[in-house]
Amino acid sequence: MADGRTALSQHRRRSPGRRRAARRSGFLLPVAATAIALIAGTTVAGYLVVRADHSEVGAAFAAAALPGSRAMTVLEQARQQMIVMNTATHTMHQVGAPKLASTASATAATTGSAGGGITAGGTTANVPPPNPGTAQSIAYNMMPSFGFDPKTQFSCLDNIYTRESGWRYNAANASGAYGIPQALPGSKMASAGADWQTNPATQIKWGLGYIKSMYGTPCGAWSFWEGHGYY
Repeated sequence: MADGRTALSQHRRRSPGRRRAARRSGFLLPVAATAIALIAGTTVAGYLVVRADHSEVGAAFAAAALPGSRAMTVLEQARQQMIVMNTATHTMHQVGAPKLASTASATAATTGSAGGGITAGGTTANVPPPNPGTAQSIAYNMMPSFGFDPKTQFSCLDNIYTRESGWRYNAANASGAYGIPQALPGSKMASAGADWQTNPATQIKWGLGYIKSMYGTPCGAWSFWEGHGYY
């Protein structure tokens, strides 16, 4: 009986300990599950950040290694940065593009300043002397006295005067322009001679002087004419 009471007494003393162990197990299991879920969530969030933008790989893995609220703070900062970068990318737009000179205009300007001859097609041309006795022949023979090579420059002068007056000394325009070079007003040509109204040579002399002072060469004047419709 004494042994029985002793065993019963020992049994009663051990029972509360078992109950406390059971209570501790019941408390720790939910805590452990919560911790595991938090770690898994942080890892998944870091993986999503990595997939969203490779530039944030370092931030995502660093965040995954941090505990709790600190990890979420880092991930939130990375997400905000991605939002800003994405918005900036979609709002960028091209303001404009610079205008480039056409190849023909650039060639005309360069050739004209160098003294080369150009035609309407923009190619250099050596032309033969015009028929004697014509206004074209007068201009061709007069060009060297102004420093122009008629073999390369006459084609440009011909392009201008053909369009301005058709090489007619009495060509008149309602604006007041007159003669082969269409001086405006025509009386300007009086500086080249008193017979400016009837003499093609006087008109051409004035016209070549005007071209030299304003454009350098007939081809320079023709290049300007092509772009503006006048010279």
